[in-house]
Amino acid sequence: MSAVAGSEMVEKIWAGDSSLWTSSGEEKWLGWLHAPERSLAQVEDILSFAARALEGVKDVLLLGMGGSSLAPEVMRRAFVSTSFHVLDSTHPAAVRRLASELDPASTLVLVSSKSGSTIETRSHLDFFWTWASEQGARFAAVTDPGSALEKLARERDFAGVFAGEPTIGGRFSALSLFGIVPAALMGIDIERLLLRAEEMVDACRSAERNPGLELGLALGEGWREGHDKVCIPEHESGFALWAEQLIAESTGKQGKGLVPAPGEHPGGIDRQAVELRLENPYELGQEFFRWEFATAVAGALMEINSFDQPNVQEAKDRTSAILTSGAEPDLEPRGDLEQLLAGAEPGNYVAILGFVDPTTENDAKLAALAERVRTTTGCVVTRGFGPRYLHSTGQLHKGGKANGLFLQVLDDLGEELAIPGREFGFRRLIGAQAAGDLAALEEHGRPVIRVRLEEL
Repeated sequence: MSAVAGSEMVEKIWAGDSSLWTSSGEEKWLGWLHAPERSLAQVEDILSFAARALEGVKDVLLLGMGGSSLAPEVMRRAFVSTSFHVLDSTHPAAVRRLASELDPASTLVLVSSKSGSTIETRSHLDFFWTWASEQGARFAAVTDPGSALEKLARERDFAGVFAGEPTIGGRFSALSLFGIVPAALMGIDIERLLLRAEEMVDACRSAERNPGLELGLALGEGWREGHDKVCIPEHESGFALWAEQLIAESTGKQGKGLVPAPGEHPGGIDRQAVELRLENPYELGQEFFRWEFATAVAGALMEINSFDQPNVQEAKDRTSAILTSGAEPDLEPRGDLEQLLAGAEPGNYVAILGFVDPTTENDAKLAALAERVRTTTGCVVTRGFGPRYLHSTGQLHKGGKANGLFLQVLDDLGEELAIPGREFGFRRLIGAQAAGDLAALEEHGRPVIRVRLEEL
């Protein structure tokens, strides 16, 4: 693409010109361009809240999914915050473990949900509200104005209620209050983080030496040339966890898509290499914005709407139907692993979907499985924990190019863990999510099997 075309692209992004993409309402979702500036204007209020809320507090527990949890998780790792915890699993063992390890009397629970109705987060809130003896002073919320969560938080007199920006989608919200309020509660210098982000904002206004434009053009042109696997380097921050959602959910639609491939070797005809600029944790502010801008650019080259997620709702609807039916979800193994892998062709990718307790041990088991699959097929292999990936790469799996093979892995879900006020518990919820996603993949004609972790 010529420099003139690149200049026009930058101009259209900052002008909010939806014709750059598909003219289907993209201009309504460009609030992320100004997120650092908006957040900087609220730094004093955020820090004042954090100082009050953290009095007598030893731990902070964030309840959130996808765009509400991944940026905080990356910052938690980058800044090595041992007292900040993120819960984005509905596995009964994961919920039990946090409930037993944390002390309700010295824990602040931050409930984060843009819509305010995310089933995982609301179920977590129901559980931990009882766990904390219904003490509103031990809770805070970040949610969009007018949501059911905002209403509930005010009724229960939460210690703080922060309003999200309705023009920012979840995966573009890292530098909005969904990322900055958790950062403040970790003790991060949020003003420094945001000022670094503003440096990148300024750089991305220019057509010359524009880091976001350059990355986006590379991603988009790479995709046009058949290099649809984006090999993101491993990093101690786990940056790829956040980048996975941004890339996959933004581009994986209309039979197209960039496949984020954390840790994969870029040597391959279907792959492209990218670099991370994270020599210092505070450079996260810059990287978040650089990748957001790049994703908007890549989407324009792919001629898609970078800001919608048309297939995400399918697995949610199927989960809801299973829960409403009262029936136990079908979680029996199905299909044959060797047969699935034998069907792999050049240009495919294999996605390992782990509905297992997200422990370090189980992550290692899935990593070993990924290496086995990689050696057998020669394909890019991705892996993710469910239900986290449903809010991340799930859109790509169903709406992207039909070049994925899917391997769902379940472990022993253990005994049921009740959710106060709900007719289902966490065991049934995660079971319904696994069954619902497998059914959605089958409906799209995706090759998918299910195996037991203990049988691998």
